[in-house]
This record gives sequence, structure tokens and C-alpha cells, in this order.
Amino acid sequence: MFRALREKLLGASKQAEEELDPKLNLDYETFRPEERESGAVIRESHLENVLWEMELALLQSDVAMEALEDMKAIIKKRLVGLRVENRSEIVPTIEKALKASLVELLSKNVFNPDILLEDRETPLVVVFVGVNGTGKTTSIARITHWLKENGKSVVLAAADTFRAGAIEQLDLHATKLGCKIIKHQSGGDPAAVAFDAVEHAKAKHRDIVLIDTAGRMQTNSNLMDEMKKIRRVASPDLVIFVGDSLAGNDAVEQAKKFHEAVDIDAVVLTKLDVDAKGGAALSISSAIDKPIAFVGIGQEYEDIMPFDAAWIVERIFS
Repeated sequence: MFRALREKLLGASKQAEEELDPKLNLDYETFRPEERESGAVIRESHLENVLWEMELALLQSDVAMEALEDMKAIIKKRLVGLRVENRSEIVPTIEKALKASLVELLSKNVFNPDILLEDRETPLVVVFVGVNGTGKTTSIARITHWLKENGKSVVLAAADTFRAGAIEQLDLHATKLGCKIIKHQSGGDPAAVAFDAVEHAKAKHRDIVLIDTAGRMQTNSNLMDEMKKIRRVASPDLVIFVGDSLAGNDAVEQAKKFHEAVDIDAVVLTKLDVDAKGGAALSISSAIDKPIAFVGIGQEYEDIMPFDAAWIVERIFS
């Protein structure tokens, strides 16, 4: 996607360059000979074509309008008033500004994964929320693997009691990863499962409790109320929304609704390895003003990594 964006930017910036060319002479003429400086100052009017092409390309890639407006403001702040030495620097200068603006936007909120590794007197409790099919249970398993690799003991809570398959899936992961799982029978009270998992972790001096919840559609008020109950009973330290990077603007709307219901602290973005658009990271972070904590980049337990804005930007520009 960003290759196409780059081509559009190159075309737009060349047009801006042509418009800038006559202004180069005007800029020179505004100085007396002994006061002239080399190059020309980039004005907001020079960026109109570039920003228009960027906006079209990113909208087609499911980047939310809020994120676009933020990005445009950052790019203008970086470029307007900047002096370039010659015309050949215009295109690379714009591309550098775009990259820097993306990094700045994605770094506005930062999640420190070391929070999960700190020593505590009581277990750290994390609730994971999100709709069906986003990779929530798999993400929990991957984070469990990452925590265990860093020396932490983990208790899993199968609080998605609406689907027997969900309990079985988490149970299978717990067996493979060698950690304790707390589960009730299918159809049981999800909040009771969460409560029992926290109490077990306290009694056995375990480090972290990761609570899997049902894949709740954000429009289902009964299920959202149940999730609020889990939050009240478990008193989590963190609520993490798991979003599918392929879902586009649907993922943004889901994140907004969940944030309204249970106050999300951070985001895990899945399927980034097959995301050809790259808009979800920008959109979700901007929409709820919360950081992306981890990204899923493959199929194995090891295929999860703490979010790195610079890495993401270089990847989508490659």
C-alpha cells in the first residue's frame, strides 16, 4: 500500500516542485544581493498536492479521518517554513517528514512492556477483550509464552464460558505452555471464573493472571454488561483490547465501543504480518488515544513483539 502512496507522493511532490520553481526566483528577489540565502522556503501552499494525494491513499487504506488530520498537522509543522537547498531535496524531504510524522503519531502514547515484568506483592491482573475472530486467545497464549520466557509464572482464566471451544482452546495452550488454567463448565458465570483465577494466583503466589473473555460484539449490550461485571469482580490492573489489523475501520469502531464500556489501557494488534494496508495501527491508537502494546507477526508462540513505532514505519515503507 505505501509503495503506491510513495508513487503518488512522488508525483504530487514533483507538481509541488514545479509550482515552487517560479517561487524560487521570487524568494531570491525578496532579499538584497548581500542578504540572499540559498534555496527556498517551503510554504503551506506547496504541500497542498502532496497532502491531498496522501489523504486519498490513506483513506483507501482504512486510516481513520482523525488520524489523518493529526498527521497532516504534524507534517505541516515539520515542513512549513523549512528551507531546502535545491529542488532535488524536495521529494526526499517530504518523504522523511512523512515517516517522522508517522513515528510521532504512533509514539504519542507509549506502552512499556516492562510493566508486565515488574515484581509485585500481589498478582498483576490483565483482562483481554475483543470480538470473535481477532486472535484474542492466541494472543493471550503468545503473551504467556513471552512472560514465561522472562521468568514469570502465569495463571490463565477461561472466562469465555459461552463457547465450549474457547475453553478447550485455552486449555490446550495452557498444557503446551505448562501453566495453570482456571475454568468452569460451559455456560458458567464468566466473572466467577475471573474471581477464582485471581484468588488462586494470590494463594499460590503466582505473578500474573491473564483473563480471556468472550468475543463480545460491541453492539451487544448484555455481553458488554457482563464484561463490566468481570472488570468489577477481577479489579484488573490492565484491560487490553485485541484488534484485527485486517478489519480496517471496523476495528476502530470496536475499539471505541470497548473503550467506552470498560476503559481500555492498551491494544494488541494481530495479523500484522499479512496486513497489506497498514492503517489499523494509526487509526486505533489515534481513535482511543491509547498505546499499542504488542503486535502479532506470525503463527507461532514466538511471533509477537512489543510495539515499535519506528519498526512499523520502516516496514510499511519497505
